[in-house]
Amino acid sequence: MSDKNWKPLQAEVDRWIKEHGVRYFNELTNMAILTEEVGEVARIMARRYGEQSEKETDKQKDLGEELADVLFVTLCLANQTGVDLDEAWRRRMDKKTKRDNKRHKENPKLKNE
Repeated sequence: MSDKNWKPLQAEVDRWIKEHGVRYFNELTNMAILTEEVGEVARIMARRYGEQSEKETDKQKDLGEELADVLFVTLCLANQTGVDLDEAWRRRMDKKTKRDNKRHKENPKLKNE
C-alpha cells in the first residue's frame, strides 16, 4: 500500500481553477498543454544534461518549475476526468512492484562496475 496522498493536491488545483482560472480548459486543450509542458522539460534536459548546447535564453529556466507545470496539468486532467490519483497510484505501484520485483536488480546493464 502506498502512503502517497494526491487528494490534497487535486483539491488545491481544483480550488485554484475555480478561484483564478474561471474553469478548466477542455480535456483536449489540457492534453495539448501537457504535451507543451513536457516539451519544455525535454528542452531543458536535452540542453542542460544532454549533448546539446544550452542557449543563453534557456539557462534561466527552472527545471523544478517546469516539472511542477507538468504536474499541475496532470492534476487538472485527473480532476476533470474523475481519476482518483491515490487509487491509481496504489494500483500502479502494486503492479510495478509485482512485475519488476527482480527485473532491474537482475539487469546486467544496471550493475555497478
